[in-house]
Amino acid sequence: MNFRNLEQLASLSTEKGLTIGRLMLEEQSLESGRTPEEEFATMAEYYRIMKEAVERGLTEDTTSRSGLTGRDAQRVMAFGEGQELNLGQAAGEAMAYALAVSEINASMGRIIATPTAGSAGIIPGVFVSIQKRFGFDDEHMVYGLFAAGAIGYVIANNSFVSGAEGGCQAEVGSAIGMAAGALTELRGGTPAQAVHAVGLGLKNTLGLICDPVGGLVEIPCIVRNGFGAVTALAAADMALAGVRSVIPSDEVIQVMLEVGSSMPEKHRETAGGGLAQTPTGKAIMSSLRKK
Repeated sequence: MNFRNLEQLASLSTEKGLTIGRLMLEEQSLESGRTPEEEFATMAEYYRIMKEAVERGLTEDTTSRSGLTGRDAQRVMAFGEGQELNLGQAAGEAMAYALAVSEINASMGRIIATPTAGSAGIIPGVFVSIQKRFGFDDEHMVYGLFAAGAIGYVIANNSFVSGAEGGCQAEVGSAIGMAAGALTELRGGTPAQAVHAVGLGLKNTLGLICDPVGGLVEIPCIVRNGFGAVTALAAADMALAGVRSVIPSDEVIQVMLEVGSSMPEKHRETAGGGLAQTPTGKAIMSSLRKK
C-alpha cells in the first residue's frame, strides 16, 4: 500500500481526487494482482453475507450453544415497533442490526470478521441501517467497505485489532473507527473528515478491556457491538458537522497501542479479569464447565 497512516491516506485520496474507498480498491488491486473488478466482486460478496447475517439475526433463533445469549436483537426491534426508542428509529435499528450479527456469530452462523469476529456486528449494523434509511445502492455501500478496509489496514499495521493483544479497544474500538470513517465518506464527507471520524470514535474506547465471561464471545461482547454501532453514527455526525479530532487520529491509534501494551494480561481476552471474574461471571463459568 502507498500509505502507512491515516494522514497519508487522506492526502493521497485528495491528491488523486478519489474517495478513500476508490483509492483502496485501486491499491488492493495493485497489491493482489487481481483486477479491480475481481476485488470489487469479492467485497460485494462480503457485503451480501453481512446483509444475510442481519436478516437471519432478526428472524431466526439465535440462541447460542451455551444458552447464555440470543434474540436480543429481536427484542430491541419489537420494542421499537411498540413505542418510540430513546435513540430514535435510525440509531435503534443500527443497534439492533449490530446485535443481530453478533448473535449470529455466537450461535455459530456465518459472519464477516470486521476486523474480528468479536466486533463483526458494528460495520454491518451501521451499513445496512444506513442503506435502508438513505436508499444507497449496493455499489455505493461496497465502496464504503473498501474505505473501512483502508482504515482497518492502518490500525492493524500501527496498533492492534486483536483483543488478545490490546483488549476490546482493539476489536470494538477499531470497528467503531472503521465504521465511523466509512460512514462519513458514504454521506459525502471529505477524506479529511473521514479521518477525523476515526479519531473521534476511537478516543471513546481507549482502555476498554477484553473480559469475555467463560471465554466466549458473548458476554459482554454482543452488547458492546450494539453500543459500538451507535458510537460510530455519533462520530460520523460530528465529523460531518465539522468537529475535528484535536488529537490527530494517527496519534490516537498510537495511544491505543500504548494502552494495550500496558494492559494487564488478565484484561486481554483471558477471562481472568473484569466481568468474567465477578461473582456472577464465575458462577456462569462454573455452570458451563458442568455441561
